[in-house]
Amino acid sequence: MDYSILVGGAAGQGLDTLANILEKILKRCGFYVFTHRDYMSRVRGGHNFTQIRFSDKEVYSFKDQVDLILALNKESFILHKDRLKEDGIIISHEELEADNFIKLPLKEIKNKIKNPKVLNIVGMGAILKYFGLPLDIGKEVLESSFKKKYLEDNMLALLAGYDLIEAKYKLPTFKDKNIIISGNKALALGAIAAGCKFYCGYPMTPSTSILTYISSKANEMGIVVDQVEDEIAALNMALGASFAGVRAMTASSGGGFALMVEALSFAGILEVPVVIVNAQRVGPATGMATRTEQSDLRFVIHAGHGEFPRMVIALRDPEDAFYQTARAFNISDKYQMPVIILTDLYLADYSKTIKPFDFSSISIERYIDKEVGGRYKKYEITESGISRRIIPGKIEGQIVLGDSHEHDECGHITEDPDLRTKMVLKRMRKLEALEQEVEEPWLIGNEEAENLIVCWGSTYGAVKEAVDRLNEEGLSIGALVFGDIWPFPTNKLMKLGKRAKTIIDIEQNATGQLDSIIREKTPFGADYKILKFNGRPFSGDEVYSRLKSILG
Repeated sequence: MDYSILVGGAAGQGLDTLANILEKILKRCGFYVFTHRDYMSRVRGGHNFTQIRFSDKEVYSFKDQVDLILALNKESFILHKDRLKEDGIIISHEELEADNFIKLPLKEIKNKIKNPKVLNIVGMGAILKYFGLPLDIGKEVLESSFKKKYLEDNMLALLAGYDLIEAKYKLPTFKDKNIIISGNKALALGAIAAGCKFYCGYPMTPSTSILTYISSKANEMGIVVDQVEDEIAALNMALGASFAGVRAMTASSGGGFALMVEALSFAGILEVPVVIVNAQRVGPATGMATRTEQSDLRFVIHAGHGEFPRMVIALRDPEDAFYQTARAFNISDKYQMPVIILTDLYLADYSKTIKPFDFSSISIERYIDKEVGGRYKKYEITESGISRRIIPGKIEGQIVLGDSHEHDECGHITEDPDLRTKMVLKRMRKLEALEQEVEEPWLIGNEEAENLIVCWGSTYGAVKEAVDRLNEEGLSIGALVFGDIWPFPTNKLMKLGKRAKTIIDIEQNATGQLDSIIREKTPFGADYKILKFNGRPFSGDEVYSRLKSILG
């Protein structure tokens, strides 16, 4: 049991509202749901669409073909008609020349309801009827989604749509045991669970929803949230908050992260914890503001003037986003260094049913001294490279100095060449310890496979579905999906790479940036690359077909 619905229309037609309600209905029916959103960078007009896949088994990606298209305008039909399965249907109020077409009599319904803003809910009612889904659950979700003054018209629209067509299916319902959440909301929840108490940022797609979600919980959770004038201010303010003792985070996309780079170097020499999110989109420059890509990997690993340690973590799905973000705060605290989280527009916006988060498993690990004997040395040279940390003003008589210049152990400016060398080595020694606790990539499929796929971040879902299908067909395939990327974990790759006859790199960039790191850090490199950089994400179907073309 596996079905896909595509709802297409122009910005301003209520597409988001319809899709959000529909995915909630499907989730309450107990289905596993995966919702992929594709939208243009405009407030009104253009073409947007949302694809909702639901199944009785967990799904990790969207499908190339769909069972039903709800076309809110004619353009949606023209653009997506070739994706419709042979036995699928198209529902629209437009006059369309298509087989299996159901026209919604919106003029009659409009005269009856006298509210044109609810006409898309008519289409949703027809969708529920087509799949034989319970009307009662649809009513419940509408009641929880609309204020009382809007509810009556939307309820009438739902019933009108439900009565328009005959059911093709009578799908069973299941016990609702999961949550449905997007990547950015899961990330934001992970930050809140980790004890983030200061968040600032400048709105930039696709990071904006992190700012929006955390601000919605600010009063309840005691978080200071500030929408600042630019990304330069954002990271500098986060560093100030962290220096003062609270856990701090900021987020942007590649262009905004570029503005943060000088402050990133400041974080390196100041040795304070901070978590920075780069939600990647298509570049260079403005590129395509509402499209996805994985092209900032090398950039964030090497961003900043001078040499200093940092960690880079790529998020793989919403569940991973929650737990890895919480982990990032602990690592940043422990090593007093910036931790950069990489996500992208695709993962930021898609929503998926997952099991509820285990908040009890999240520990808040602070590495702060409350007593200091003798004179405090914020930058004390130690074997691990990590110095003791105290909060300014919390211990009487102790001063905490911070400066962007090179300094001695107490924080006083120095140009002494020997001390400079010692300070650089002190900071870089943190990576030696961090390398011992980086997490190895997730393994999909056969550990002793002849064909090994390497990928990272949000390609996980599409790669997993493709690998599972190919293994069922008898091909010997395994995949390593990297989350921790810097420092680069090599143990699993060294083990599996020796056995593999073929290595295939799958990324959403033009240069194969992960492959370049693998070649730098191991004796291996990809024999084939499957690269995509047109702004659209991989589907499981596409990865499957492209792998088949390589492996036969």
